Amino acid sequence: MIWVEFIVCAALIVLAGSLLSKYGDVIAEKTGLGRAWIGAILIAGVTSLPELASGISAVAWLNVPNLAAGAVMGSCLFNLMLIAMMDLAYQPGRVLAKAQDVHILSGGLGVLLLGLVAMVVLIGPPMNGIGVFGLGLVSIVIVILYAIGGTMIAGLEKERVGEVLAKEAKELDYAHITRQKAFLVFIASAVAVIVLGVWLASIGDRLSATTGLSRSFVGNLFLAVSTSLPEIAAGMAAIRLGAIDLAIGNVLGSNLFNILLLSIYDLADGSANFWSSLNNANGFAAVMAMMMTGVVIISLMYRASPRTPYRFSWDGVALIFMYVGSIVMLYFLG
Repeated sequence: MIWVEFIVCAALIVLAGSLLSKYGDVIAEKTGLGRAWIGAILIAGVTSLPELASGISAVAWLNVPNLAAGAVMGSCLFNLMLIAMMDLAYQPGRVLAKAQDVHILSGGLGVLLLGLVAMVVLIGPPMNGIGVFGLGLVSIVIVILYAIGGTMIAGLEKERVGEVLAKEAKELDYAHITRQKAFLVFIASAVAVIVLGVWLASIGDRLSATTGLSRSFVGNLFLAVSTSLPEIAAGMAAIRLGAIDLAIGNVLGSNLFNILLLSIYDLADGSANFWSSLNNANGFAAVMAMMMTGVVIISLMYRASPRTPYRFSWDGVALIFMYVGSIVMLYFLG
């Protein structure tokens, strides 16, 4: 029964996340706020609402911080593996060979933030209580770095993202959708995602108890995949439109936002012990996400795209093997 509940919840998250993305773009067109701002800030944020809602629920009410952190780390791993799926859909050639250099900045910032997470897991209890107003020192550093990096990336991405979203709106034709309907559907979808996220966290905790699997493993695999479903739909849609940079930017940008969520969980925890509660499985996941991001950065810098008779390129194969290997190791660590 719990598996049926899990599948139903995940399917509803996909539906709600898809509506959020679509009607966020409609709002951009109807209000004139600009698709660059709506796409880079509003849509990117709300598609991460499943992680936010399930994580806060897991930390504040269920008191299972490793479930929340596992979902975030697993989502980062899965998002990077998604690039391999995009590579398969994009054929011929490597999808990363066609992406812009700006993504190297996003990837580098991701490695830096993931490194902080791995560091604090290694240090452990000594980090407990170091901070202000219930927010740990590492959380404060993550917020500052995210703000600085986000400003740099937004400046480089603004014009190009606006053009891509304008193209998408033209192809989908939003003329028949009223502004009032767009706002109502957007708000209703956002509320639905929050409620579903809380439900998903509860399912994850019960799934861990029923199967005997660790909360870190359940978070890294089941919760991470289900809460990343909106990103899958958005990324594959962008590839079909030929919007490669939007698809890659969505993956790397989502990972940056996911790491920022850990700071929000730290604040929601209230007792200033969130970081010291994380186990080695989450530290391992952070290191693997760093390594997978490194593969992406190398591929972005190494532009040669040799012709092969195979559908997958070297970077896609590497990302899949690293993801599968990570899940297997997390199972044994659990």
